[in-house]
Amino acid sequence: MAGDVTQRASSPPGSRAARRTPRSLAPYVLVAPALVLFAAFLAIPVAYALYLSVRGMRVSEGSLFGSREEVFVGLANYRETLTDGEFWAGFQRLAAYGALAVPLTLGLALVFALLLDHAGARARRLSRAAIFLPYAVPGVIASLLWGFMYLPSTSPISYLTERVGLDAIPFLEGANIYPSLANIAIWGGVGFNMLIIYTSLRSIPAEVYDAARIDGCTEWQLAWRIKVPLVVPALILTGLFSLVGTLQVYGEPTTLKPMTNEISQTWVPLMHIYRSGFIQDDLPLAAAGSVVLAVGTFLVSLLVLRVAQRRAFGGFQ
Repeated sequence: MAGDVTQRASSPPGSRAARRTPRSLAPYVLVAPALVLFAAFLAIPVAYALYLSVRGMRVSEGSLFGSREEVFVGLANYRETLTDGEFWAGFQRLAAYGALAVPLTLGLALVFALLLDHAGARARRLSRAAIFLPYAVPGVIASLLWGFMYLPSTSPISYLTERVGLDAIPFLEGANIYPSLANIAIWGGVGFNMLIIYTSLRSIPAEVYDAARIDGCTEWQLAWRIKVPLVVPALILTGLFSLVGTLQVYGEPTTLKPMTNEISQTWVPLMHIYRSGFIQDDLPLAAAGSVVLAVGTFLVSLLVLRVAQRRAFGGFQ
């Protein structure tokens, strides 16, 4: 037996004795929890949403008042969703909202990251914590805080304008609703994006900066000509996160809805889906809307990623 063990230990990797050795189960055991979580919280819910989206509630005959039963309806829910003008109007509102929120969030995050990475910056830890702190505030709480800042009766900003003889600022009226909502997203999202960009800046070797300074680069030229091009991958990543977050906006308009008449029950697509599923009690229609929104988010993200990568890295290919 000792000779057999010695022979197995000394067998080359491709020999028959080595092939008879059982493989270790450790990799599968380590991956199993992640696979279980993936199946439980992503794969199974997505599969159930796809199944539910081709079902429908119909009133059956045979009784005095009839009874509701779930039947197969094919693509009827998708046709109803894709032909719903209010559903697409929600995307138009998202476009106006995102045109403000996404560029300003990324621009401010980049500016703060560059300032913190400046050679003469002071109190970096305190500044990073102060900029990142709003991201730790839950979205609903942030919307409530800003909602009270917007209401004329409780807004300190409107109080100051009235004290100097001006009218209260209508933050939640008309077209002002878009910058008011975008401000909440900017206030909460700048810190997270700044941290990603700042981490990318800190990974750039110091020798690159030293060589640029020896060549006569000013701090402004160093930031614009060297730092910004080198953090383009981080900007693409944060831009993609911001875009996906914009398409999934729900908490802010829902929280501010009782404070203004400008926000309806279907103001954004997710609010439209919520109304279909939990107010109108039509879960199949809500599932179809969710699938359309998910597919649209994936296609838009893929398109933006491909265009950004082509422009950012096209010169290196």
